[in-house]
Amino acid sequence: MMQWVRFKTDGQEQFGLIEGDQIVVYEGDLFDNPQPTDMRYPLNAARLLPPCRPSKIIALWNNFHQLAAKLEVAEPAEPLYLLKAVSSIAAPGAEISRPGSYSGRVVYEGELGIVIGRRISDVSETEAASAIFGYTCVNDVTAGDIISRDKTFAQWARAKSFDGFCPFGPAIATGLDTDGLRVRTELNGAERQDYPLDDMIFPPARLVSLLSQDMTLLPGDLICCGTSLGVGSMKEPVNTVSVTIEGIGTLTNRFLQ
Repeated sequence: MMQWVRFKTDGQEQFGLIEGDQIVVYEGDLFDNPQPTDMRYPLNAARLLPPCRPSKIIALWNNFHQLAAKLEVAEPAEPLYLLKAVSSIAAPGAEISRPGSYSGRVVYEGELGIVIGRRISDVSETEAASAIFGYTCVNDVTAGDIISRDKTFAQWARAKSFDGFCPFGPAIATGLDTDGLRVRTELNGAERQDYPLDDMIFPPARLVSLLSQDMTLLPGDLICCGTSLGVGSMKEPVNTVSVTIEGIGTLTNRFLQ
């Protein structure tokens, strides 16, 4: 398993692999045979960036058996999803501010993120599995009161696309087997979510295959796999949210009211 990061140091954006307490710098294209260089940087001296630059962000709803049961809604026969604006992307460690145009509840959602590694369209599950570059942690931040505010139109994309509402990282883990892994989310030091990825209605390869039948997926595209039990509002003036998945690491951000 490897952990890829993008980072900035001395004003320059670079990418590389984490090895112990250092980053081995690579050059070329992250998704097309990148090559190592002789450069290394201390991990604690690098300012981490979002680990890739998606052309689109696909976010799932109702993708866990346990959550569907709690909400008393039917499990979907096909993926239910929306597109988040790419301008909502935020880096690990970034501070996210409440939008000036919105005064309602803002919700954290700890999730697994899938990063696509090559261009695919209408592929089988086998082909989809080979097109998954790796996995990352996502906090799918949501302006909860906007979704149903207009009774004629559910505003999912707007609720999830404010600036900063899609932090992800800290790394993309390649060669990671998600079987048996859990998503753990802490709010201000207290655990709020601890759910198994094995509970997904549409697991990664099937999900990617089905999405590829709707649209072409490109290298770096991010698929947010949906969340499960334990979602809640961020109520303090300053809220620290940490999303942890073993093998990927911990994504931590602060939300400022």
